[in-house]
Amino acid sequence: MPGAHAAVMKPPSALSDEEIVSRILEGETLLFEVLMRRHNQRLYRSARAIVRDDHEAEDVMQEAYVNAYSHLAQFDGRAKFSTWLTKIAVYEALARARRRGRDEPLDDTSLETLMPTSTSPDPERLAFGRELGALIESAVDKLGDGYRDVFMLRQVEGLSTAETADALGLSEDVVKTRFSRARSALQRDLLDRTDAVATTAFTFGQARCDRVVASVLLRIGAGS
Repeated sequence: MPGAHAAVMKPPSALSDEEIVSRILEGETLLFEVLMRRHNQRLYRSARAIVRDDHEAEDVMQEAYVNAYSHLAQFDGRAKFSTWLTKIAVYEALARARRRGRDEPLDDTSLETLMPTSTSPDPERLAFGRELGALIESAVDKLGDGYRDVFMLRQVEGLSTAETADALGLSEDVVKTRFSRARSALQRDLLDRTDAVATTAFTFGQARCDRVVASVLLRIGAGS
């Protein structure tokens, strides 16, 4: 069958997530690297919004990938693979935040704690903040728990309200409310620039991508 032969010969980069998952389950474990490189940035941004630490966000990613690989047969295709994977990372990040006491109870009716003010700005932060991407990262970090992750997925990563709600286990109304409040809490001039360049913030560079991929492949026994 020519069609079947053509499908088999498709390069990994041309395969859908679901096709790659099927082939991994059939024994092509090295293809898991394709999925990791394809979704590293989203997982990093999702985890970073919750744990607020670069290194811990990488740890969260590794755990999420290992868990996803271990339970790959449980992926039923009812949701996008990217959403399923993001959920795993979000749950791992939230669990870590709670263990460390970082995730405070969220009161959706209050805005006082949404973006804490500081009477003495951090000089290092302000100096580094001359770069627009760093300014955005600093502003997002000041958003309250429960608002950072919504803002990160909706504004920075570009997910829809429904996708964000699904990934975070929230209702669409809650996502809309928190996203609106997060936007309002950011300074208007910064927010205006964020609309144009948000995709440059919280990037996951090649070296970090390689490090996470190599570590996960080693842990799941798919390395060379």
